[in-house]
Amino acid sequence: MARSRSTTLTEAELRIMKVLWQKGPATVHEVLQALPPKPALAYNSVLTIVRILEKKGYVKHDKDKRAHVYTAQVDRENATRSEVSRLVSRFFGNSHELLVLNILEDKGIDAEELERVRQLLEGSKSER
Repeated sequence: MARSRSTTLTEAELRIMKVLWQKGPATVHEVLQALPPKPALAYNSVLTIVRILEKKGYVKHDKDKRAHVYTAQVDRENATRSEVSRLVSRFFGNSHELLVLNILEDKGIDAEELERVRQLLEGSKSER
């Protein structure tokens, strides 16, 4: 039985989306040049990944002479929110509270981050 195609971004797809979000419209060659050197990807791999992203609706292409120029169709903010929603659904039973508690219980969070969270919470209280 064939696996169903995931709408989430793989690590390789995310690397390419980061380039398109930062650089804007680009050809496969331009994306390849802008990617970090490790792990290295071949031109054909980048082309394949960009085509998958197009099928998923994350990018579109326009023809510019002989080259295809790819443009992000989903901005970073919407992609991030979509991924967080999936995470909350899969691991926390659609409870944002459980996600936040899990993050706050993480020993890796530092005092500055905790203070920023506190300020955000205080700001959201005053907006209500």
